[in-house]
Amino acid sequence: MGEYKTESKKVSVIMGVYNCESTLEESIESIINQTYNNWELIICDDGSSDRTYDIAQNYAFDYPNKIKLIKNETNLHLAAALNRCLEYATGEYVARMDGDDISLPERFEKQVVFLNSNPQYQVVGAQMISFDEIGENGIRSVPEKPDKTYLRYTPPFAHATIMMRKNVYDKLGGYRVDNEVTRCEDVDLWFRFFVEGFHGYNLQIPLYKVREGIKDFKRRKLVYAINTAKVCYKGYNLLGYPRRYYVFLLKPIIASLIPSKLMKYYHNVKDGRARDIFLKKG
Repeated sequence: MGEYKTESKKVSVIMGVYNCESTLEESIESIINQTYNNWELIICDDGSSDRTYDIAQNYAFDYPNKIKLIKNETNLHLAAALNRCLEYATGEYVARMDGDDISLPERFEKQVVFLNSNPQYQVVGAQMISFDEIGENGIRSVPEKPDKTYLRYTPPFAHATIMMRKNVYDKLGGYRVDNEVTRCEDVDLWFRFFVEGFHGYNLQIPLYKVREGIKDFKRRKLVYAINTAKVCYKGYNLLGYPRRYYVFLLKPIIASLIPSKLMKYYHNVKDGRARDIFLKKG
């Protein structure tokens, strides 16, 4: 582990978790094993029905000065859970983390160094490695200097990889809590982020591993795709996009109608695994 520096900026890691007992330990361990030590982990259990809360409670007991645990009695969804975490956050920087993913050891160190050195940016993300029960699929790329135009086609940041200045989260009012933003709370956040004139950057190195099994693609239901289209419609209006770009509102809806196995194969191709398998066979 890296040497602890008392003058370093504190990072509040916010994690909303729901029924992830099989992956939570690995996720928390990836935070504990960061080379950057000035962090606090705030976990909000969002009404889990499995052992997720018990696992988190054990870690909170073992690390009382580092891990805070909150519990929702019912499932309020991710935006509400993250907002509860933000209420307890005391760091200058806030990092996202999901309960079934892994932060690579140098993630916080590299993101803190970037934000410390680049005050013109309010958020920093990174590339991520997608993986499943078979192994790694490849690296998921992100644009280096995304601006508001990227929201016409795709989210400008991989949400779970970001580290944002806490005062920016405060100015944005955290995440919007509404049925309309279920499973697209990050898209809504980015529209509001760019409306405020903020700027972000993506480090062109993988610092995060995102778990994407077939069940994760099955979660991408039509109702959530319609939510995304609604959020994007309002966002397009806020940012003054020309009407010719509104055809992209159909993209999430069309994607939700594609069979889960085919969508997973498409992402494997995009990330590199399926292409590598094809080349080996050739």
